[in-house]
Amino acid sequence: MAHVPAAERRTQLVDAAIDLLTRSGPAAGSTRAIAKELGVPQATLHYVFGSKEELYRAVITALTDDLVSYVRGVEVPAGDTFTASVRVFTDRLWRTVIEQPGKHQLLTELGLVALRSPQLREIMEEHRRTVDAVTAEVIGNTAAEFGLTPATDTTVVARFYLATMDGLIAQHLTSPNAESEEACLAILVDSLHGMVTHGAVLPSPA
Repeated sequence: MAHVPAAERRTQLVDAAIDLLTRSGPAAGSTRAIAKELGVPQATLHYVFGSKEELYRAVITALTDDLVSYVRGVEVPAGDTFTASVRVFTDRLWRTVIEQPGKHQLLTELGLVALRSPQLREIMEEHRRTVDAVTAEVIGNTAAEFGLTPATDTTVVARFYLATMDGLIAQHLTSPNAESEEACLAILVDSLHGMVTHGAVLPSPA
């Protein structure tokens, strides 16, 4: 077998793990199964990553990097108004759910696994902070393009937006309904516009 540089082998193993986990779920992702997926000895995987947890960390990082690259790649502004721009961004993001449901499902499943794994929970928290920050940046930059000063902190807006998207993704994966999803996405865009232009209605401190 020809020698493969460690960095290249690492990428190959992460890609193989994503393919296997997307098809069969985290429970099927043993180091033996992932090594077999790529056609290398199990010892190679342990040499490159050290443990299954480290491989999973690399998988979560790769999925996060893909999502961040997508968000950063959205044109700002994407439309003629702030609301139109958010709608374009939302439609493009939702299209990835329709076209790549497996990857969205995998990220959701890994998040649930991480709840009981201190090692993975840390990387999932980092994933959430990263995606929150990038989404807040896009919202803030889009608002600035139209001369808007957000009435609600953009991180709060981003977390509301992403939490709603997470819920819609979960619904789509378990019980898809195109008409309902379209209506919810429209409401989400309108709500985001309201939070930016008028402010969120937040509870008073106790």
